[in-house]
Amino acid sequence: VQLQASGGGLVQPGGSLRLSCAASGFTLDYYAVGWFRQAPGKEREGVSCIGSSDGSTYYADSVKGRFTSSRDNAKNTVYLQMNSLKPEDTAVYYCATAVGVCPSDGDEYDYWGQGTQVTVSS
Repeated sequence: VQLQASGGGLVQPGGSLRLSCAASGFTLDYYAVGWFRQAPGKEREGVSCIGSSDGSTYYADSVKGRFTSSRDNAKNTVYLQMNSLKPEDTAVYYCATAVGVCPSDGDEYDYWGQGTQVTVSS
């Protein structure tokens, strides 16, 4: 069972990146997938979650309107499209899974992938 987040990089303010969260060893169809981020010296922050069944999405206020999560079950992958990036979006981004619906608590996620670094800087 493995989750792999990828797609991070260096981007200028106002730019875009698309992160991918690919699963191997299990199917994401039955799992909600959350995205989290952690900047140096700061606590982990929940960014978004996409549910398993109806694909309901939830976003932190700090990213609402700029980030969009989607899933491609055929590719066993969840995406996080990040637009209008700001320097304060700089962090290591992680994806994690939970069975069924999006949990209200980050500690309820079961599997965590390795992070991918996103740096927003001019």
